[in-house]
Amino acid sequence: MDSPLLLAALPYALGIVMFGLGLTLTADDFRRVGRHPKAVVVALSCQIVLLPVVCFGLVLAFGLPPELAVGLMVVAASPGGPTANLFSHLFGGDVALNITLTAVNSVLVVVTLPVVVNLSAAHLLPGGAALGLQAGKLQQLFVMVLGPVALGMLVRAFAPAAARRLDLPVRLLSVVVLAAVISAVLYAERANLLGYFAVVGLAALAFNVVSMAVGYGVPRLAGVDHGAAVASGFEIGVHNTALAITIALSPAMLDSAQMAVPGAVYGVVMFGTAAAFGWAVTRGQSPARNLAARPANR
Repeated sequence: MDSPLLLAALPYALGIVMFGLGLTLTADDFRRVGRHPKAVVVALSCQIVLLPVVCFGLVLAFGLPPELAVGLMVVAASPGGPTANLFSHLFGGDVALNITLTAVNSVLVVVTLPVVVNLSAAHLLPGGAALGLQAGKLQQLFVMVLGPVALGMLVRAFAPAAARRLDLPVRLLSVVVLAAVISAVLYAERANLLGYFAVVGLAALAFNVVSMAVGYGVPRLAGVDHGAAVASGFEIGVHNTALAITIALSPAMLDSAQMAVPGAVYGVVMFGTAAAFGWAVTRGQSPARNLAARPANR
């Protein structure tokens, strides 16, 4: 990945995605943790603790090369993406819970992601202990992730009319940005693309399917209701791949085009599997029932 323009644009592209997320958030989204602690704690435990363990097992089982293995671990450590909210809305999930999980995890990721990446790099890469997200890089991660979110929340709090006008255009722009970032990574690695897909494609697909199954199944086993479990499944299965790719590619972070490939591949496969997951968990339920089951979230 030798395009200076693309590398310079990546933080701004991620900023657009995170600013759009901030436009959807209010302080109440964080306070909701105290009102519905069980669903939030179970889902966050799956995403922060269980998911990296599952992903680590999969990269070993599939025998991924070290750089691709660490790249998939970066995806595992990334929070849910704004697209998860849309899927949850379409398939009768508790969208308010999605928003709360995204809000909380987008804050926690500043701590949890470096831990997962550093442990993975130390175990999987030769000399990996010096290649992870060291202390000097955490401030940049903090600014890239939380700065735009905080700005979006401030716009919503103090200029709600402007936030409403910006919401749809920024959502659409976020989709365009994500598609552009994924396309750029795949194009830059086009010479090795078929080989990468053969090596990492099945692993990414398996991880995606297992993520959604864990995200839905564990909350249901814990007694969480169907709508909240659907929201958890999408939140845990639909990752913020723009963040994963930016961290992998950025010269200030991991500076590796190979580590960005799993994020790009995952970003391609997750939409199809998310739709299939939504169909599976709503099978046998009428649209009217799904609509009635949705809470009034905002």
